[in-house]
Amino acid sequence: MPKVTDAQVLEALRTVIDPDHAADIVSLGMVSGLTVRDNNVFFAIEVPPSRGAAAEPVRAAAAAAVDRVPGVVSVTAVLTAHRDSPGGAAPGAPGAPGGGRGRRQGPGALPGIGAVVAVASGKGGVGKSTTAANLALALRVNGLKVGLLDADIYGPSVPRLFAITDRPVADGEKLRPVECQGLKVMSMGFLVEEDMPMIWRGPMVQTALQQMLRDVAWAEIDVLVVDLPPGTGDAQLTMAQQVPLAGAVIVSTPQDLALIDARKGLNMFRRVDVPVLGIIENMSYYQCPACGHRAEVFGHGGARAEAERLDLPFLGAVPLDIEIRVTSDAGLPIVAAQPDSAHAQVYREIARTVWDRLGGGGAAGRRPPRIVIE
Repeated sequence: MPKVTDAQVLEALRTVIDPDHAADIVSLGMVSGLTVRDNNVFFAIEVPPSRGAAAEPVRAAAAAAVDRVPGVVSVTAVLTAHRDSPGGAAPGAPGAPGGGRGRRQGPGALPGIGAVVAVASGKGGVGKSTTAANLALALRVNGLKVGLLDADIYGPSVPRLFAITDRPVADGEKLRPVECQGLKVMSMGFLVEEDMPMIWRGPMVQTALQQMLRDVAWAEIDVLVVDLPPGTGDAQLTMAQQVPLAGAVIVSTPQDLALIDARKGLNMFRRVDVPVLGIIENMSYYQCPACGHRAEVFGHGGARAEAERLDLPFLGAVPLDIEIRVTSDAGLPIVAAQPDSAHAQVYREIARTVWDRLGGGGAAGRRPPRIVIE
């Protein structure tokens, strides 16, 4: 199969004329974020806010033009434009039309997905992605059908955590997620080189997230775990405002600095009316495997105390352990690598609590059988 180059893609895009300007979209500077990996093509078309969805025919024409390039396996073309709202506030934001509790009257449920759960943290370096990966695996081991979406556009971790080298392939108008360890997995890291920086504006991030949610053939799954980037930026607000989240899980270390940032993330979800399912204390303590001595490197119990103060469930304490780090670096998180270990059991208990909080019930997390009368 011939290797597709950026030049070939751009040449194809030069045949697409923007009717508003009677010129091709490449000359007009509308194409950005072009990425070609293993003949999978990803790019964005930027339009002013006033055009919005009216520019969809241009996006469709661009995708069709690139799809005709010999060797192209799949094409993902996103349309990026802010959505205006009265008063200048973003739709769904506190104080904006449709904000607060009215947020859920917007986009409907995602087809084939039972519940969407966001795993978030106020800052980086607290082990959020490792937690999200093991939580997803634990939900699967507990008997559920689970998907995992890596929503960190700028720093995707899931491909490395699962040692995934496969690429999603087109299934009609949608992409099929990569299947690994019984999970359906999607990440921007599948579409770009690991060391390639994603220099994207906010609207491009928002549109990419929407497409990874709605243009992926997730099929029938009980829970989609979404690994959010740290902080409270575009990606978090997109998920909170545009996706019917069933709840959010907050990950923090015990130390005060991490808890200060965790409160910001928690309060963001509360302001947009997303239920907070609970708090996980990661790197809670270190226990020497040789002598058994326990050291509380980052303090201990801070997240539990914060959960009690805020009247939220404390989901569990995960230790700082070399096996969790080694298995994650090896591409086989500990719930998959050592399913009978004490650490894997911690994640499974957290998964059971999360599923119960979602209304799933049952120790194994399985739904009761349905009786169908024909």
